[in-house]
Amino acid sequence: MDTLEAIKTVLAVREFQDKPVSNEIVANIVEAARLTGSSMNGQPWHFIVVQSRDSLLELGRLISSGPYNSQAAFSIVVGVDKSSPYGISDASRAIQSMVLAAWSEGVGSNWTGWTGMEDVAFFLKVPNTIDIIAVVPFGYPVNPEATGKKNRKARSDVAHREKFGEPFL
Repeated sequence: MDTLEAIKTVLAVREFQDKPVSNEIVANIVEAARLTGSSMNGQPWHFIVVQSRDSLLELGRLISSGPYNSQAAFSIVVGVDKSSPYGISDASRAIQSMVLAAWSEGVGSNWTGWTGMEDVAFFLKVPNTIDIIAVVPFGYPVNPEATGKKNRKARSDVAHREKFGEPFL
């Protein structure tokens, strides 16, 4: 799938088939994150791949915005070095790389949680120098035919040329 097609069709997936994702695809998703550009090449991120059903069930319990982590084939917990002033923006870029890499393989995902997930950090034995900013569940969507049906603002409402308010057509 080409990049623009992936961007056009990717949607947040919250229901997953009970079907494993190959180790090769999991590794490619992690590699997409690792290779993402970062400010000053700081690479302040850490990625914890969680695949055991018991751990996924616990993540689903710990993350109020993402109980469906428990249904995922795997989740990637994303942490950033607290000392990095660019950690959140760099990790956000890496998360989007993972989402698109996964989608190109037919694997859906969604960002769950937000900073300050101390319970998740404690559960995964993450040192206190790292802030968990997201847990991203991955798996094959229950309803793959629903892809690409987006409700987005018109380009004329959000894109400007040269100055704010000048139409970008």
